[in-house]
Amino acid sequence: MNADPDVFGSVHLGYIVMETNRFTDWRRFGTDAIGMHHDDLSRDLMRFRLDDHACRFLLRRGPAEDVVAIGWHLDDHTTFEQIEARVRAHGVPVATGTAEEAGLRGVERLLRFAGPKGITQEIYTTPVLAADPLTMLASGWVTGDSGMGHVAITSARPALTRGYFDTVFDARLTDYIDETISGVKLKIRFLRVDERHHSIAIAAVHGLPIDPIRTRVQHLNIQAASLDDLARSYERIHELGFDMALSVGQHTNDRELSYYARTPSGFEWEIGWNPLVVDESTWEPSTHQGISVWGHTPVGQTIVDRLGQFRIAARSLLHPEKTVPALSGGGIP
Repeated sequence: MNADPDVFGSVHLGYIVMETNRFTDWRRFGTDAIGMHHDDLSRDLMRFRLDDHACRFLLRRGPAEDVVAIGWHLDDHTTFEQIEARVRAHGVPVATGTAEEAGLRGVERLLRFAGPKGITQEIYTTPVLAADPLTMLASGWVTGDSGMGHVAITSARPALTRGYFDTVFDARLTDYIDETISGVKLKIRFLRVDERHHSIAIAAVHGLPIDPIRTRVQHLNIQAASLDDLARSYERIHELGFDMALSVGQHTNDRELSYYARTPSGFEWEIGWNPLVVDESTWEPSTHQGISVWGHTPVGQTIVDRLGQFRIAARSLLHPEKTVPALSGGGIP
């Protein structure tokens, strides 16, 4: 734990930066299927909005087909300077974003530093609010004090990954899920930085230092404002021919109703509705057996897909996962 004042509750998931060459497919996926507001900035840049913030997802042209940065909205400059001091005190380089980079992300003050799995972590204080009203198929999305959703990653070094978010953001363990998928035993750690049940989920293969996912992230989540929004987006995914990964179901731990679609870049996108909000005065971490009370059944997965995952997992043994040991606190189980 950090000796300086706790920043828990002053940190919120703010934006995601992705790199892709599939702009046409992403435009259809984000706008016509999911139902977000879309802005073209140039041939090589576009953004999606969920609310009055100018940017929630920034897509830039490039070959990664993956998330490359996560932006964290901090409540005030004191928290910003405190986290900056923590990172510097551990000997990890920090870089100040240029005015152009901050502008693309819709923020006024930007700092970046290394994060787990090669995902750059960025912090900012004041978001820029868009002048134009939202134009989108969804009625709205839940953001505010809960942040804009969550990020789920797989890790061969879960203790170090959890230690990182504890060291940098004073993340708290919400709970665990033990699950077996295709004969592989997983332990999933759920971490929160504010009232949202989790902003980061870390899945690891039990007892094996392998990573079965090609992308840095396994899925991204955003929260629909209504059950009708969730149902209509589910319908549009099918109508537009995008792949579904998991059908509608309800999670055991946060009780969120959700489904998972497959994005044009290959990782998954979860649309959720009505997750519980953590009461800090009474919450105690626990372990749940299985990710779902009901539903969330795989859609269209073949034996070829499963074999492909095993090949990716085997290759991960040859390429050690990127970590930031100086910020990982020695690893927290």
